Amino acid sequence: MGSSGSALRVCADHRGGINWLSLSPDGQRLLTGSEDGTARLWSTVDGQCCALLQGHESYVTFCHLEDEAAFTCSADCTIRRWDVRTGQCLQVYRGHTSIVNRILVANDQLFSSSYDRTARVWTVDKGQVSQEFRGHRNCVLTLAYSAPEDLPQDPCMEAAMGGGLLVTGSSDDTAKVWQVASGCCHQTLRGHTGAVLCLVLHVSSHTAFTGSTDATVRAWDILSGEQLRVFREHQGSVICLELTDRLLYSGSADRTVKCWLADTGERVLTFPAHRHSVSALKYHAGTLFTGSGDACARAFDAQSGVLQRVFRGHTFVINCLQVHGQVLYTASHDGALRLWDVRGLQSVPPLPRRPAAKRSLSRLFSNKVACAAPVPLQPA
Repeated sequence: MGSSGSALRVCADHRGGINWLSLSPDGQRLLTGSEDGTARLWSTVDGQCCALLQGHESYVTFCHLEDEAAFTCSADCTIRRWDVRTGQCLQVYRGHTSIVNRILVANDQLFSSSYDRTARVWTVDKGQVSQEFRGHRNCVLTLAYSAPEDLPQDPCMEAAMGGGLLVTGSSDDTAKVWQVASGCCHQTLRGHTGAVLCLVLHVSSHTAFTGSTDATVRAWDILSGEQLRVFREHQGSVICLELTDRLLYSGSADRTVKCWLADTGERVLTFPAHRHSVSALKYHAGTLFTGSGDACARAFDAQSGVLQRVFRGHTFVINCLQVHGQVLYTASHDGALRLWDVRGLQSVPPLPRRPAAKRSLSRLFSNKVACAAPVPLQPA
């Protein structure tokens, strides 16, 4: 059944659900973006809030943290860049005409996707749109980027690939591959029969994995546009993906996580302990951490599939997970950021494989807020 996890701290400063959680590359800070229209910076040393980022006129949908700057996007159609030391807003990126729901920063560029059916790339310092990607027939939901140095060095394609490739997933049931330098659509990835909700890239093999409301995961060659394989065993929407060591983990509304061999599509393990949709995944040091609509986070031995620990305390769906050192961070629609002690998780021998039980789809949680009283932080 798994033992219960120990909460180190509950941070309930937000007055609305937390939609995303980002960890800085140096591991010193966390960034949370909330339904209350603010973002907050937190120290991973003591769990204290060190800056309140205010300025958005609607809820924050997503956030991204670098060592020197924080980025937030919002339903107010804008993106903002912030100084992590002072909390000052450095730049407002305007141009989208509907909710901005995803951003990523790579190669000194800022990429964004929106309900306005476009993706864009911006110059980070000047806040100007350098390219706009139009072609999706509905909302652009997810993004991934492959840098020029990760692509084949083909002289015939040098101009087209010089800025790298952007991959976008949409509720129009397709993913698209874009040439960043030209803004042209390089490939349209057709095959899904439902919205593309999540997307991960395996950079060296130029392979994109997409998860959809059609209950499948699909693998694509982003250079040729060829569909390489289909992962079909889920019984509900595929909500989140995690790729590590050539293993692909998929979290679904059917209340399971499945582990697949990315190269072949063979299902290796099913993790069936969840009581609601699986909303978040994070692999760390041999452990698979999951967040669920049942308001619990879980730790599984990634090799055997054995449930090792259950983290109870949230009151609504867990939207995002991060792990740093011996601490698990969970962000929830209940408005709380929780810190958990993950010491003592150890690998166990694999169990014999058993067929995964089919699960019915479960309803979505309503968006409510519950504030919890903070508890003292214990040393990790």
